[in-house]
Order: sequence, then C-alpha cells, then structure tokens
Amino acid sequence: MAGHRIHIFGASGTGTTTVGRALANALATQHFETDDFYWMPTDPPFRVKRPIPERRALMETVFLPRRDWVLSGSIHSWSEGIAQRFTLAVYLELDTDTRLSRLRRRERWRLALADGGADGEQEEVDAFLEWAAGFEDGLLPGRSRTGLDSWADELDCPLIRLGSQGPVDAMVAQIMAALDHEKRLD
Repeated sequence: MAGHRIHIFGASGTGTTTVGRALANALATQHFETDDFYWMPTDPPFRVKRPIPERRALMETVFLPRRDWVLSGSIHSWSEGIAQRFTLAVYLELDTDTRLSRLRRRERWRLALADGGADGEQEEVDAFLEWAAGFEDGLLPGRSRTGLDSWADELDCPLIRLGSQGPVDAMVAQIMAALDHEKRLD
C-alpha cells in the first residue's frame, strides 16, 4: 500500500503550516516546512537563501524517500525531482485582506519574541508584507496567483483546493475525506 506524501501550498498567510501540522498529527506522520530547506539558518532568520541543489539534497536526506510525510509551503519554482513524489496536493486559498492581517499579526509576534528584532528587520518585514500583498497581481518577483495556478495545473497527483478561512479541524477533515476517496479508487 502506498503512503501519503502530501504537499500543502498557497500564498503566504493562507495557513499552510498550520494546516500541515494539524494534518500530519491526524495522520500520525511527520510535518516539514519548506522554509527550513529554502533558508539557511541565520539569526535573524530569512536572510540567506540556500542554493536550490542544496535544498533538494537536504530534503532528500531528511524526508523525501520516506513513505509518509506532509510538506507545507511553496516549492513551485524549485520542485523538480520533488513534485512527482506527491500523492496529494492541497492548494489553500484566502482573500488578500485576511491573509495580510494574519501575516501582520504573525510578524508582530515574531518581532516581539526577538525584542523588537535586529536593526533593519522592521524594514524587511515591511518589504515582505508588500511582496505578499502583490500575490494576486504578480507584479513583484516570486510567488504569484498566475504562477501557482499554472504549476498546480501541471501536477500529476490529485489536487484539492480549499478556502482556508474556516476552522483548521474542518480543513483537515476535508483533506482526510479526499484521502479516503482516493484510497477507495485504488
């Protein structure tokens, strides 16, 4: 019997990590976050990108060969050798205002934990929020609705789209139902 290798993705602030952790817990498997592979460990965080071949090699070492896992976050621009391993992909969607509200709250919390952050960190947060706000129009480099939709359409595994405004347990229940449905089709 094949395992579950599930990728949960969407725009920043849609809840991919929150849903990914909850789903991994429900499936009694491990959860992995793409940021842990994308970014080099620095203090403050999110300053140095890991080269793409190193990201892939690290993922290969840490979890990709395993039978079961949940991966949350974005890999669409560097998914070669990874995306074909998914048994299910979940695309979370949420309106821009709610996403940005979530992101502002998260970044305030993160900076508070770091006693206000390092010099220049607030400017980096502001730049990040501006970038996240541009997801729908795609005018800034990186993730965009058009790019993510295009990548999602090319995936070889089943894909479900979920609005992520509801309770996490309800989203997990929907994903579990999709997994049960796929299992019955096998």
